[in-house]
Amino acid sequence: MFDPISLGEKVAERVCSGIKRKYYRFRGGRFYGGCSTADVVGCNLRCVFCWSAGSRKLDIGDFYSPKDVANRLVRIAERAGYSYARISGGEPTLCKNHLLEVIKRVTQRNIIFILETNGILIGYDEELARDIAEMDKVYVRVSIKGPNEKWFSRLTGAEPRFFEYQLKALENLIAFGKDPSWLRAAVVMGYGSEEEYAELLERLASIHPSLANIEPEVLTLYPKIKRRLERADLLPKVYYEAP
Repeated sequence: MFDPISLGEKVAERVCSGIKRKYYRFRGGRFYGGCSTADVVGCNLRCVFCWSAGSRKLDIGDFYSPKDVANRLVRIAERAGYSYARISGGEPTLCKNHLLEVIKRVTQRNIIFILETNGILIGYDEELARDIAEMDKVYVRVSIKGPNEKWFSRLTGAEPRFFEYQLKALENLIAFGKDPSWLRAAVVMGYGSEEEYAELLERLASIHPSLANIEPEVLTLYPKIKRRLERADLLPKVYYEAP
């Protein structure tokens, strides 16, 4: 097991360079009804079900400035008629200053930015939480890795205690004034019991009632990922087969 804060710092040394960050792909897609996407290199978790080449392979991709990233996202969105942009493929919050500048530039162009994050650094760093909470047109989607500490650790390889930082991210954002309607907990499904998921919903509702309206994150299993999960004896109870 590992400390994702410490791992994130080590990964950041490889994927952050001043205000620049490493990316390996820019694309459009059907998510959120149409969304431009920048796939980033580097993550502070090691999820057994992860599909992204860039989450662990740090020797791929190139460094881009926030201006370059924002311009590419906006160009893809405008050409396709999208209203949304996001960073995917890794953990966006590892390079904090880069991320905040990308968000500012994208939202200035009247495009909503969807921040997909595991939430750990937002739960850990109150200054980051405040900066995000104060930004307009930013929808924050915190991907919660399983129903509790035990499953979080089994699925991510991280120490169990860091599960709480995912929930703390939501607490921090609301405490700093983020409208809860711009927050969503996306919960990885298929692990643990109904009772364990019910307990998580109670925890989320205690932060804010609207957070109990979760986004169930049912995994799509590509053949390679499915084999990996089978080897680890972590095949979820529910999942989608990749086309």
